[in-house]
Amino acid sequence: MKFSTLFTLTSCAVVAAAQRSFIRSPPSGANIAHGRRFTVQVIRPNSIQGSTEVGMIIGLVSCAAEPNDGVCPPPEEQVGSVLFNGDFNPALHEIPGEPYQNFTVTVPNDFPLGLAQLSTGRFHLIGAGPSPVLELNNVTVNVV
Repeated sequence: MKFSTLFTLTSCAVVAAAQRSFIRSPPSGANIAHGRRFTVQVIRPNSIQGSTEVGMIIGLVSCAAEPNDGVCPPPEEQVGSVLFNGDFNPALHEIPGEPYQNFTVTVPNDFPLGLAQLSTGRFHLIGAGPSPVLELNNVTVNVV
C-alpha cells in the first residue's frame, strides 16, 4: 500500500472517529420504568468535516427473554422494539457544549422486565463525496 493511500485512509478514520455520536442518557445500568416515558440523549460532537444527517433509529431489545437468555445481542443483529425512527437534528444548547438531541420514548407495555439493551443507529453522509456512514451505539439498562 502506498504511503499516500495509507495516510488518506488514516485521516478519514480519525475524522470519522472524532465525529462519532454516543448515548449520554440514560447511562449504562440505569433503570427505566416499564410502560413509562424516558429521555434518550444522543450527542454528536463538533467536527471540522461536514456531515449531512439522514436519520436516527432507537430500539430496545430484551436480553433477559428468550432467545437471548441474559445475553444482549449485537445492535447490528437485533434492534428489538423500535421506539423512534426519524430525523436527527442535534443542536448546541449550552456553551461550551456539544450538539445533542433529546428523544422522548416509551417502554412498550408488553416489554419483558429485566436486562435490556437500548441502541441507536445514526445514518449520515460525510465528506465531499459524500460517503455513507452507519453508526451503532448501545447501553445496557434494566426495565423495572
